[in-house]
Amino acid sequence: MTLQSDIEEKLVAAFAPERLFVINESHLHAGHHPDITGAGETHMRVRIVSERFTGMTRLARHRAITELLRPELDAGLHALAVEPAAPGEAVRW
Repeated sequence: MTLQSDIEEKLVAAFAPERLFVINESHLHAGHHPDITGAGETHMRVRIVSERFTGMTRLARHRAITELLRPELDAGLHALAVEPAAPGEAVRW
């Protein structure tokens, strides 16, 4: 299994999203740190729409996702961009 698929599975289980995109953006960050070559899975973007975010602040949504993915961050995921929304909210994607 890949890190990307692991992240997708965890998000589905925790948030039952209506829409979910986990995008590997590692190739966009090659060379910005000596250990980051652009290969692998170091930079991920999560775009998620879930009913569970209704009534939550943007910060609370980010915290919920970050805490869920804390093991991945501790294990070497260098960057995680999060774009959460509740159903009916405008998204830029």
